[in-house]
Amino acid sequence: MARIAGVNIPTQKRVEIALRYIHGIGPHTAKNIISQLGIDPARRVSDLTESEVIQIRETIDRDYLVEGDLRRDVAMNIKRLMDLGCYRGLRHRKGLPVRGQRTHTNARTRKGPAKAIAGKKKVTK
Repeated sequence: MARIAGVNIPTQKRVEIALRYIHGIGPHTAKNIISQLGIDPARRVSDLTESEVIQIRETIDRDYLVEGDLRRDVAMNIKRLMDLGCYRGLRHRKGLPVRGQRTHTNARTRKGPAKAIAGKKKVTK
């Protein structure tokens, strides 16, 4: 099993797909890394030589912000917004949608499960 950027990537998948298991590497970045190193996208991770795995590891370490560093960077950006007290920071602090979505209905991902309102009963006829 190949270990790149602190992540064990699956050996039976194609290189292009396996690289996406690393936080911060998506389809476009994975294609760029493979084309930059001249590796065939159809090859499996198990077919890679040790030197190719080292090349991939060095390229990612040198050129991309991934895993823990990326998570820390994003968390610091959110903390900065919250400390500033700007609108986006307040929305983060309250656990509400940040990018202008409606909250009257939906928004359950950010708000959590619906809470029952005390004293409000359904009217039966």
